[in-house]
Formats: sequence, structure tokens, C-alpha cells
Amino acid sequence: MTHHEPHDEVTGDRMNWLRAGVLGANDGIVSTASLVVGVAGATTDRAQILVAGLAGLFAGAMSMASGEYVSVSSQRDAERALLAQERAELRDMPEQELQELTEIYKGKGLDAQTAEEVAKQLTKHDALAAHAEAELHIDPDELTNPWGAAIASFIAFTIGALLPLAAIAFTSTTLRVPVTVVAAILALALTGFVSARPSGADKRRAVVRNVVGGLIAMGVTYAIGSLVGQGIG
Repeated sequence: MTHHEPHDEVTGDRMNWLRAGVLGANDGIVSTASLVVGVAGATTDRAQILVAGLAGLFAGAMSMASGEYVSVSSQRDAERALLAQERAELRDMPEQELQELTEIYKGKGLDAQTAEEVAKQLTKHDALAAHAEAELHIDPDELTNPWGAAIASFIAFTIGALLPLAAIAFTSTTLRVPVTVVAAILALALTGFVSARPSGADKRRAVVRNVVGGLIAMGVTYAIGSLVGQGIG
């Protein structure tokens, strides 16, 4: 193991929290910035913009949290069902399961004798863990946590949404849209960098992807808001 490999730093449930947090922050930044910029395109009334922004913040945060909870709960249920099936197979057909594990390690490059010995030793130590890791790629002691993902999404969305909301609330009428756009771009660049760092992915690509997506969303909603505002006016 080399110093730059993220084996222990971000694994299992912690990666799930990171994914939910980054996704929540991105959604909070983009959706709230787009919403308030769109409303600002239709009206200069600060109160209306803030009401729309706050409503979008709470609605989005609750939607993200509930969506993450349902999604991760479904994943956890599937993992539990697979583990239950594996327990039953280990109980009812241990020899076949040992042979299956041996074949898996043979497929990974071990010779037949070594693969059989590894399979026997791992089965003796913890049969379920050995089969879950080799067959299902699941750690029975680190199943995904739906509450962790939901809370991370809610908090991250709220924090992400507060930045564009504050930018448009405390800026003069003539500057509120460009200041909000710049604030959103900087925040999206930061979340893109953070999302790429643990896995060692291309940080520049992640930043550009986040920023471009946010700019498109804000541009479209501002144009729609301006058109609607002119039509109503």
C-alpha cells in the first residue's frame, strides 16, 4: 500500500456520506442560485426573491434527504437480502460454497492448491465475510446507512443553498445577479475539487463539469424569468 492510496481514508459508509454530501451541496448551489436568479429576472422585489429562495431551500433540502433515505434504504435492503441468501447457502451446502470460493480465487490468478487453501482459511476465519467480499463485494459489518446519507444531504444542500441566497439578498439590485452567479461558480468549483480529491480523479475535469452545468442552469432560468416577467408586466 502506498501513501496516496485511499484504502482507509474514504471507504464504505464514509464514501456514501461523501457522495451524498457533495451531491447535496451541488444541488443546493445550482437549484437555489438558478431559482433566485430566475426570479430576479422577473422582478426586482427583494422580498419576493427571498421568499422564493427560502421556499426552494427547504423544499430542496427535504426532497434531497428523503430521496437519499429511500434510495440508500433500498440498497441496504438488497444487501441484507443477499447476505441472508448467502447465510442459507453456507448452512445448507457448505462444500459447494467452499468450491465456489476456491474457483473465485483461481479466477483471480491463484493456482488450484493455493486457491483451495486460501478459501479454506478464510472460510474457517469468517465464512460469511469471505463469501460476501468475494462474491457480493459487500462488507457485512459496513452496510450503507440511509440516515447518514439523508442527514448529509440535508445539511449539505442547506449550506450550498445559503450561499447564493445570501449573495442575492445582501447585494444591490444592479449587482445581485452577477454577484450571485460568481458566488455560485466559486462554490461549484470547490465542490468539484472536493468530490475528485478522495478518489484521485481529474480535479480540473470535475471543476469544469460542475461550473458549466451550473452556468447552463442559471442562464436558462434567468432567461425564462426575464421572459415571464416581461410577459406579466
